[in-house]
Amino acid sequence: QVQVVESGGGLVQAGGSLRLSCVASGTIFSIYSMAWYRQAPGSQRQFVASVGDGGDITYTDSVKGRFIISEDGARKTTWLQMNSLKPEDTAIYFCNFHGYEHSLRREYSAWGQGTQVTVSS
Repeated sequence: QVQVVESGGGLVQAGGSLRLSCVASGTIFSIYSMAWYRQAPGSQRQFVASVGDGGDITYTDSVKGRFIISEDGARKTTWLQMNSLKPEDTAIYFCNFHGYEHSLRREYSAWGQGTQVTVSS
């Protein structure tokens, strides 16, 4: 079973930066994509950014030019560099890995427990 763990959240003032990390572990598995989502209080989970195994990157409009997603497939790790943070970026950030688990011969979609990001004004 693939497990995912996020880290790097915290409290930062508006205009500041944070870098989130996410590592996947488990039995032999391939990765199709790595993605970040966020969920603010009282809101649904929203897509933030993703990177595919071909290197294709997608951002939601509200973070374009401020956030940067990167990955190291060999290390099964993805990062989200968040710059010029705004109070509206405050949320729990979740990491998602999607791929194929060879030992079970099936696709998987693994989520972490989330890491809190709070941006003060």
